[in-house]
Amino acid sequence: MRRKTREVKVGTVGVGGDNPVRIQSMTTSSTRDVDATVLQIMRLSDAGCEIARVTVQGKKEAFSCEMIKNKLIQNGYTIPLVADIHFYPPAAMVVADFVDKVRVNPGNYVDPRASFKTFNYTDEAYASELKRIDEGFSPLVLKCKELGRAMRIGTNHGSLSDRIMNRFGDSPQGMVESALEFARICRKYDYHDFMFSMKSSNPIVMVDAYRKLVDAMDQLDWDYPLHLGVTEAGNGEEGRVKSAVGIGTLLLDGLGDTIRVSLTEDPWEEIDPCKRLVQLAKKHSHHVPSPLFSRPRQHSPLHPDGAVILAVLEKQILDDDFYSHIGCQVQFGKPVRDIASADALVLKETITNPVAQEKLAALEAIGIQINPQVLYFEAEKSFLHEGRQFFKEHPDKSVVLLYKNTVDSLICASAELGALLMDGCGEGICLYSIDDLDFARRLSFNILQACRMRTTKTDFIACPGCGRTLFDLQEVTTRIKSKTAHLPGVKIAIMGCIVNGPGEMADADFGYVGSRTNKIDLYVGKTCVEKNIDHDEADERLIDLIKAHGRWVEPNQPQSQTQPQLVP
Repeated sequence: MRRKTREVKVGTVGVGGDNPVRIQSMTTSSTRDVDATVLQIMRLSDAGCEIARVTVQGKKEAFSCEMIKNKLIQNGYTIPLVADIHFYPPAAMVVADFVDKVRVNPGNYVDPRASFKTFNYTDEAYASELKRIDEGFSPLVLKCKELGRAMRIGTNHGSLSDRIMNRFGDSPQGMVESALEFARICRKYDYHDFMFSMKSSNPIVMVDAYRKLVDAMDQLDWDYPLHLGVTEAGNGEEGRVKSAVGIGTLLLDGLGDTIRVSLTEDPWEEIDPCKRLVQLAKKHSHHVPSPLFSRPRQHSPLHPDGAVILAVLEKQILDDDFYSHIGCQVQFGKPVRDIASADALVLKETITNPVAQEKLAALEAIGIQINPQVLYFEAEKSFLHEGRQFFKEHPDKSVVLLYKNTVDSLICASAELGALLMDGCGEGICLYSIDDLDFARRLSFNILQACRMRTTKTDFIACPGCGRTLFDLQEVTTRIKSKTAHLPGVKIAIMGCIVNGPGEMADADFGYVGSRTNKIDLYVGKTCVEKNIDHDEADERLIDLIKAHGRWVEPNQPQSQTQPQLVP
């Protein structure tokens, strides 16, 4: 059952209340290019998007929104339009005349870009800062109230103000406090047509922030809707898994009134995974959310950071590509264990073929267990809620999650398994009913990495792009991934513009950030170390930077199973 929230109208679309979970996306065209933006929004609407957002950097983009809105109506499209504002309140004041909702980031709407320096705020100085925030934000609140416009107070991890970080930390609690500051100003002026978001590229941080926000709202007796998203999730399977882990966990707990899956792909590609997540939420909507339960992770005899077990048939073992499907390299006809090799196999049937038996023996010789003696948990109806009860009753057991659902495995397994794993419930995964061994292995490792348990490849933080993007983000992301995807434990951020870097890169080790058209800044952590590099040289300069910091390994070499663990 979903948490009951008030309804907020975004144009003609209701969010919260008794409305279904709404689907959103964002255009990647320049907002000044009215025709291109209109075409993208129409294509989004045709794909099932219910609310469309555009970036508004300045007044020119704000006035473009009037033309965009008019052309959409002329073409028969009533999809609500949302203006995305960073750093420039005057643009918000102009665009509120033309759009249905304004999204503001409380970390940068009034405050300057964070310097990540330490400041000592006395209570008096902090109160003075809050008064300054009120003076800067209240004009927009009053205008939105007058015009009947909705608002999203959208906190992003990594773009918190220095004031918040120095008092509450660069943390989920800091994200919540940042949003509450702006919400209190809205309420001061009796304006209530707003909702919240607590986005992060780290699903653990994202889930924790939303939970803390809901706890705070419960204490305050507030009922504002929630917009869910894992920001800068990347692309492909990894981006969908990371998004499903974060968004799905909250939806299964009855939280969330509108969602966006932020992928570094064309905007309309985001709609399908959104629909699948909404479908998952509907399937479990009759479940009463169970009390949260977390526990210290137990030691797994198969792998300390989470085991991957594959269920196999004899015919699969006899396949010529069997070793590669379970993640092994082959040298001189023999399997060689690699960082993303399965830890064990469970046999679905008795193996009688001598060739298959010989292959299994070769795997056992390199430490891959066959039919390991482990404790499995399997759910009948609700993996999350039954799982919490099971782990509450068996908190000290090392347990592998045995998952047999075959409906939309990528989305459902990511959400249902991830919801338990992020709370320490489970020491491994066995996707028992997925026949495609290579897919089952990839999905298992992607889920473990998204849950910040076990890292087997580079963790990419890539923004989805918008009208601010200064280079071909999709092409660059694909290219950089092809050159650097083999660096487990390394986090690389690829950001289309300076708004998303350095702050939005959160905990990335290295950053690739658009600074001007076809010019790139490179970061180590949150520190810019090279400026205005020509786009054609930036890839190799990034690799040189990784090498200079001792984080490079040569591709296509077998790697140890023991690697640095990703941390929240």
